[in-house]
Amino acid sequence: MTHNTPCPSPSPTSPRTVRHLSDVQRRVTTAARLRSRGVSAAEASEQCRPGGPWQQLLPGVFLLHAGPPTSEERLHAVLMYAARETSAPAGVPVQPESDGPHRPVYKEAMITGLAALTLHGLTSAPPLLSLEHIDVLVPRLRRLRSAGCAHVVRAASLPTPEQATGVPVAPVPRALADAVSQLTEAGTVRRLLSEAVRGGHCEPAAVVRELNNAKLLNRPHVVDAVDSLLAEGRAIAEDRLYTMVSEYGLPDPVWNVDLRLPGGPHLGGLDAYWPEQAVAVELDTRAPRQDEDALWSEYARKREHLERLGITVVHITPKKLRDAMDQQAAVVRTALMASGDRDPAAYVVVLPR
Repeated sequence: MTHNTPCPSPSPTSPRTVRHLSDVQRRVTTAARLRSRGVSAAEASEQCRPGGPWQQLLPGVFLLHAGPPTSEERLHAVLMYAARETSAPAGVPVQPESDGPHRPVYKEAMITGLAALTLHGLTSAPPLLSLEHIDVLVPRLRRLRSAGCAHVVRAASLPTPEQATGVPVAPVPRALADAVSQLTEAGTVRRLLSEAVRGGHCEPAAVVRELNNAKLLNRPHVVDAVDSLLAEGRAIAEDRLYTMVSEYGLPDPVWNVDLRLPGGPHLGGLDAYWPEQAVAVELDTRAPRQDEDALWSEYARKREHLERLGITVVHITPKKLRDAMDQQAAVVRTALMASGDRDPAAYVVVLPR
């Protein structure tokens, strides 16, 4: 097999699944590791002859058995190919001092794109067996080319990898951006973004931030998917806000209202408002796009205006509602209890939004 030959397609009938296996390096290894065991390049090539017991999956990466590689073997082969050298031979996992099972550790390389989304558990992403190539994220300045089933994706700075089924993977927002950059079908993009948010893998703002950084928000099918994503993200955040009020025993507010001064200007919309206590909750569902600063300035101006009128504004992000609902309920309860210690708020007209 030459360096330009794609990795053999995995067998769809392979009994192996993508799970953590501590012995993966016994089946997939590198040329450097073989040399350290006394196997020369010529001897390795002889083992990879047609009909031989080994295969060369990628430049410098070998599969030590005949037959198609499993999905797990392809993942580790790609990581071994892309990982930066450590004190161990190139691409060799660093092993802890333990006699027990261990996970391979790869330096400055992680799975991203559709493969990462599959490993994160998104059902909208295709099965690993169907992927012709596996995206691997590396630093931008690495001198590394795509080869075979390894598709190199570069980043100015790498995100902190997460572990999924024993391999390092990019966080969902980054993996989404890398996947979307290669997708042209609007329905596929919409399904991936929707499941990522609906399934609690990430917040819409994080997804839009990565798409914006990747300069993908000028593609019409991506913009349409983002608009749907933001609408769905707001609906999810509103449901969580309803749940917070109910489950933590807060008094019922009036929901989704506009405030106006009597005979005066519009003061802005609020997600929840307690008129007797003059306490408001506003969900921050801004998406980080080009006009983020302008949007934040609008939020800040509205908040300052309301607080000058004696209305306390509690600003809550969807992420805080998801990860720390009890803390957000405590903040709102404290604001409601403190209302008796404040001067009366100005009279405002409350209208349905």
